[in-house]
Amino acid sequence: MGTEIERKFLVASDAWRALVRGPGTPMRQGYLAAGGPGLPSVRIRLAGPAAFLTVKGPGGKIRAEFEYAIPPEDAEAMLALSPLATLAKTRWEVEHGGHLWTVDTFHAPARLDGLVLAEVELDTAEVDPPLPDWLGEEVTDDPRFSNAALAAALAPPG
Repeated sequence: MGTEIERKFLVASDAWRALVRGPGTPMRQGYLAAGGPGLPSVRIRLAGPAAFLTVKGPGGKIRAEFEYAIPPEDAEAMLALSPLATLAKTRWEVEHGGHLWTVDTFHAPARLDGLVLAEVELDTAEVDPPLPDWLGEEVTDDPRFSNAALAAALAPPG
């Protein structure tokens, strides 16, 4: 079974930008199901030239995750089916303390422009990585900051 173990934080300063490894990856993603308390989410993501279908179980720091590469044309068609807002962001990689952090800068919808979140994936729940000084509040267990919840909050009325 696929398992994701991660911690998520708001980003408090731009100091991470000087530490970026490589170019950022533009991403667009939408949800066929946003999950919610006790429910899984189903995400479609275009990440540069690649595309993925991902099912995530409910939870915060530890949850089930199943991800599959799909043809980009299929991802585009599935994004068009999403009842929720499509998110646009750029993902950046930053190494700190022996861990790879991903920093997402959101661009769309417009209400999310300027939101910056950082995540670190961990091998076990017991790993306690050193935290970069550019991090702000931890939001791992705050469901408002899951990408699915961000998309659902911005869903067009209907």
